[in-house]
Amino acid sequence: MRLRSLLFVPGDRPDRMVKALASGADALILDLEDSVAPQKKDEARKAIAEFLSRVRTMPLFVRVNPLGASIDEDLAAVIPHKPDGIVLPKAEGGASIADLDRRLACLGDKEGRILPIATETPAAIFALGSYSGVTPRLCGLTWGAEDLPAAIGAATSREVDGRYTPPYEMVRALALFAAHAAGVSAIETIFPTLNNDDDLKAYAARGRRDGFTGMLAIHPAQIPAINAAFTSSKDEISWARRVVEAFAAKPGVGALQIDGKMLDAPHLKQAQRILATERGDNGPAEFAP
Repeated sequence: MRLRSLLFVPGDRPDRMVKALASGADALILDLEDSVAPQKKDEARKAIAEFLSRVRTMPLFVRVNPLGASIDEDLAAVIPHKPDGIVLPKAEGGASIADLDRRLACLGDKEGRILPIATETPAAIFALGSYSGVTPRLCGLTWGAEDLPAAIGAATSREVDGRYTPPYEMVRALALFAAHAAGVSAIETIFPTLNNDDDLKAYAARGRRDGFTGMLAIHPAQIPAINAAFTSSKDEISWARRVVEAFAAKPGVGALQIDGKMLDAPHLKQAQRILATERGDNGPAEFAP
């Protein structure tokens, strides 16, 4: 499953769900949490269940409410209609994922994937290293910069120019490394400003530069810039193929020269990752050339 772009859609807006199918996103996240008012939760559950029952043109995730909230009602409504995955907000490490795994299994879901939002509470930060090996359902890790400052009484997570303040730069980095340590996709969080394409492009480009493999989106207009940022160029793919082929042609060689530059194991790993991503594998696992 390729996850360059994941577009949030409010669960109580079936009209937007239909429009989102043409957005170009790699997956939709049908939302039952923050974008749905409490009095509209039941309406949203019904709308999402109906949409899942008739649409299967792309991966469809559902963001449920957190563990300890109304998650059981959410799961009971949507799991019979087989969403491709569940986005778990306010996850607090591997224990949260194991809990959700058990709930899904009890409802007869054996294949649905899990994508946690892994940094929305203070306790979650100290559990970021616990996701590895919990369940094969885990398909990625993403993070958030909105709930956490509210939880600790911080005024904001961003500087005036839009960049993160030091505490949230740290959280972003920890989430990035946690995803790669668990061997799953590292999904950059949202860019909250609309109608600012240049800054969105720069934000997404920084995400890919730093090691994220995809990004969350809050509006269809953001999808082209996100997809472009997380898609390798023809030159990058060509370079990666030449590197993999060169090392395959000389097994046992630790370093070799390509285009006048000495390349070794880290460059081979980078080339393998580029080719794996183009095949739809966003995870960091290596493969033999």
